[in-house]
Amino acid sequence: MIRIKNQYFFEIEKIYCEIKEDIKKRLKEFKAIWKNGTDRDIFCELAFCILTPQSKARNAWKAITELRESEILFNGTEEEIVSYLNIVRFKNTKAKNLVLLREKMSNGERFIVKDLVESFSSIFELREWLVSNIRGISYKEAGHFLRNVGFGEDIAILDRHILKNLVTLGIIEDIPKSISPKKYKEIEQKLREFCKEVKIPMDHIDLLLWYKEAKEIFK
Repeated sequence: MIRIKNQYFFEIEKIYCEIKEDIKKRLKEFKAIWKNGTDRDIFCELAFCILTPQSKARNAWKAITELRESEILFNGTEEEIVSYLNIVRFKNTKAKNLVLLREKMSNGERFIVKDLVESFSSIFELREWLVSNIRGISYKEAGHFLRNVGFGEDIAILDRHILKNLVTLGIIEDIPKSISPKKYKEIEQKLREFCKEVKIPMDHIDLLLWYKEAKEIFK
């Protein structure tokens, strides 16, 4: 059993009681994106996660929204995409990654994102494929994407704000300087055990800790 009953845990627990229904509502909206959304909708969610590293989530989503409205996300050149990415870091690299993503997620006539996702027997297999085949997608971004389309029940999004909270909760001793796939899965398993112990679902914990940091439930 993980020893988590410190004062910080009780603070987190109190916040969770206050916003639990809001988290459920947001996760229901994420699931609806998959259920009711088009291949373009799902593509945009994956493109968003490519823009998020070391950038504000709201800026990343603003850029994706504007790229989508202009259609440049779907048919623009790398140079055209860059002009929309001034509000995110590493705009040139991320513009290239978006073009490569578009090539990987289409068959020349249409996007095939939903077919691709459904071709895997488990979310973990899909995550491995995303990390291995999509430039700009690590375990963290893959988990972010999967959560945002309703498949986050058993996976972690281990960015620095989550890791910082895991240290404070006593789940891990310190924030690793770098996280190998093996280390990521080890920490993920510790978080999974924590969530079972405190009865907070895995896909709730990220939104809960994000709310504590930013006072909002976003993406």
